[in-house]
Amino acid sequence: MSAAAPRRALVTGASGFVGAALVRRLLADGWEVHVLLRESSSTDGLPAASPQLQVHRHDGSTLQLIDIMRVAAPQVVFHLASLFLAAHQPQDIERLINANLLFSTQLVEAMAACGVRKLVNTGTSWEHYQDQAYNPVCLYAATKAAFTALLRYYVEVHGLRVVTLKLFDTYGAGDTRPKVLNLLKRLANDGSSLAMSPGEQLVDLVYIEDVLDAFLLACQQLDTQPQPMEEYGVSSGQPLPLKDIAALYAQVSGKPLNIEWGGRPYREREVMVPWHSYRGVPGWQPRVGLAQGLALFHAA
Repeated sequence: MSAAAPRRALVTGASGFVGAALVRRLLADGWEVHVLLRESSSTDGLPAASPQLQVHRHDGSTLQLIDIMRVAAPQVVFHLASLFLAAHQPQDIERLINANLLFSTQLVEAMAACGVRKLVNTGTSWEHYQDQAYNPVCLYAATKAAFTALLRYYVEVHGLRVVTLKLFDTYGAGDTRPKVLNLLKRLANDGSSLAMSPGEQLVDLVYIEDVLDAFLLACQQLDTQPQPMEEYGVSSGQPLPLKDIAALYAQVSGKPLNIEWGGRPYREREVMVPWHSYRGVPGWQPRVGLAQGLALFHAA
């Protein structure tokens, strides 16, 4: 990090895999980190509270969030909190809107009220089904895109400077999320079988340390980018068919994977080819190859 880089950050979503990893990286780099969590969120993935790490519990109100923002006085906010649902049910609407639109808007309202201007926001490649400029894969992706539209108001009226990182598939050591790699890990470890789709969909996996590098470079760019609002894709640049990833996982783990390919259909609006019209983060390249990353993931 350069000497001029911000050294006090507020992080949302720190109870999740990527958010907790970002907090640990920032602390290791000497930052003072303020974490914003719901009252029910776990801190199990975080270091113990200290003068360098302070945890703030949000009661859901805008006014209390403004108070937290004033106390934390961050020079930059990293916004990773979201509710991810690949497909929603009618009873999920309130949760999706509250997590991905209401809370996110409360956050930038608090930033505006407290004179905090720098935001690294998190979006998703799923906002761009079939590589279109606007075509959300699911309602989750639609809420992420909707918040970007709301952000434009705060950029124009309150002078926020924003970089949105649109993530592809993230993974890494210690990742316990119910995603496809943990299914493969289970098959390798217990020898069970699993029916999966035909497996021809391309999957773009980015290792967690590379993802964190992208967040920190995005933070640096907030001071120098010519436009107040930019967005970038965080992609390996080398998506592979799910079948090939499973074969590589079997090779890395040294265990056969008992998969019934085609035993279940593709899900509705399956992403067969990931978004590829993105711009990459200036100066960023992934450093951890897939074989190395899968080995680290499997060994954890």
